[in-house]
Amino acid sequence: MTRFIQVAQPTEHPGVARVERGIANLRELWRRASVSSFVLAASVAAVVVVANEVVSVWTDGHLLAAWIVMWVVAFGALAVFAEPARRASAGLRGALARWQVAHRQAADDRILWNAAMADARAIADIRQVMDAQPGLASR
Repeated sequence: MTRFIQVAQPTEHPGVARVERGIANLRELWRRASVSSFVLAASVAAVVVVANEVVSVWTDGHLLAAWIVMWVVAFGALAVFAEPARRASAGLRGALARWQVAHRQAADDRILWNAAMADARAIADIRQVMDAQPGLASR
């Protein structure tokens, strides 16, 4: 007598699935963290460093006032630089997206042209289209 035993084994390890989900979440978080937050952090850090240099020359009696001034400058810089940094990062993201599209299109054109150069029928089709539309030959 023959018996068939079917054991339901998981197709993926739960630990591996958890790590993959964690990596996907980190990638999504990194994608959402816009460049503006990094630009803003760099701008504020630069302002705080300058404020610290100015405050550090004060005497010890004014230490509390110096810290208050430095943090007022830091939070003021956050308020002042937040919107320009956001606009600059949006412009950079748009420029990067346009460059990626143009780069991908140029790569696709090179692949198509190399394929066409190996096929006489494709070259004949291209010549026929260029002859039918005189404006294409000058591009």
